[in-house]
Amino acid sequence: MNKNKLNVRPLSKPLSYKKRGFNFPFPIREGGWGASAVGGSADLKRLAWVRSVLSYFKLTLITLLLSLATSQVEAQSLNNIVSIKQNKPTDQQFPDDGDPTGRRRGGTSRRGDCPNLKTPLTALVPGEETNKKSFLGTTISEYPSFWVYLPQLGSDIRSGEFVLQDQEDNDIWRTRITLPGKSGAISVKLPQNPQYALKPNLKYHWYFNIYCNPTQKSSVYFVDAWVRRVKLTPKLQQQLNNAKSQKYKVYIANNIWYDAITNLGELRRNNSGNRAFVEDWTKLLKSVNLSELAPAPIVQIYTPNK
Repeated sequence: MNKNKLNVRPLSKPLSYKKRGFNFPFPIREGGWGASAVGGSADLKRLAWVRSVLSYFKLTLITLLLSLATSQVEAQSLNNIVSIKQNKPTDQQFPDDGDPTGRRRGGTSRRGDCPNLKTPLTALVPGEETNKKSFLGTTISEYPSFWVYLPQLGSDIRSGEFVLQDQEDNDIWRTRITLPGKSGAISVKLPQNPQYALKPNLKYHWYFNIYCNPTQKSSVYFVDAWVRRVKLTPKLQQQLNNAKSQKYKVYIANNIWYDAITNLGELRRNNSGNRAFVEDWTKLLKSVNLSELAPAPIVQIYTPNK
């Protein structure tokens, strides 16, 4: 017998990876390494096999991580939708945050030729009912709408005016409005013209005036309030996209008053038979202590030319 000849026997118990729960995408010989384990060619084959195993596990790990990431994104989107659906207008309050205050109600006392009103002219904004103050509200829009409740007026009172000013009392936009002949909520939209656009993080003061005698400016009912434009964040944009048409729920949850009342007001006006919008409108006004004005119809949406 040649002593230099190596006698290699097969393994007594061949390795079977399939029996252990592994199912590799490449062939594995059941007989083990055998005599081919010796020599350069065998070493290369074994190295190639090890690399194949590592590549397989690497691919499996990447697939698993991608699957987990996708599941987390889907879960987050679902949570956003559920959160929006569960939110109710009464869940949110719009408190005084220490910013400038205005006059939420006007017309309860005689001014010049103006008669007393049973229900006052009212700015539909957050405020404090005990002293009839209005609070600063926010918007993400460059050209928001401003809402007031118009009481029943005499047949000869049809002249209204909307004024928007900066913090230094400089006029940004001023317009005369012909008032409707019946009581209800009205809105005035800022014209989409760059010279009137609200700038982020700045405060603006607005007034709504009703002139009882157009020749005497002292004969006037008026209310005034404040607005500040805030930036639209990616998170808020995602929530608005998920909310589709009922964006007011997102605005309410984020304390954005002007866009909440505008979106809900337009939905209510355009879908008069939808009880859900009527109920949410009532809840929204109730959240700022104006529930007595909720039954009033929306009688005018004033959209001026640029």
